[in-house]
Amino acid sequence: HDIPAVTRLLRNYLAQFAVAPDLLEDDVEHWLHPTENVVNSYVVVNPETREITDFCSFYTLSSTILGNQNHSSLKAAYSYYNVSTRTPLLQLMNDALIMAKNKDYDVFNALDLMENSTFLKELKFGPGDGHLHYY
Repeated sequence: HDIPAVTRLLRNYLAQFAVAPDLLEDDVEHWLHPTENVVNSYVVVNPETREITDFCSFYTLSSTILGNQNHSSLKAAYSYYNVSTRTPLLQLMNDALIMAKNKDYDVFNALDLMENSTFLKELKFGPGDGHLHYY
């Protein structure tokens, strides 16, 4: 089971931030265990040591499109928690984009927080307009 190893990776990574959740194994299992159309999580395993070295995840937010004859819904992926210790974060996130594409996501969003700024420009993320509407 990957939960203990992912929990250790996340706790070590999040310790560098002044404000961060204090995740326990039960939290990681609840919030990050893969659930179809809710959250996708992936690990990178060192083939020699069988140790989990990296982790990426994204969650799903589907929206209904109103007034469009061609499209009725939008399946959006949102970058969630990502930990890179061996695989460069740029490569890890590029792989996450490919996995989202393979699962038929229409768009992949990432906020400019944690270390996300290290891959946003290179992977051609565009800045939002800053205007969010809540319904």
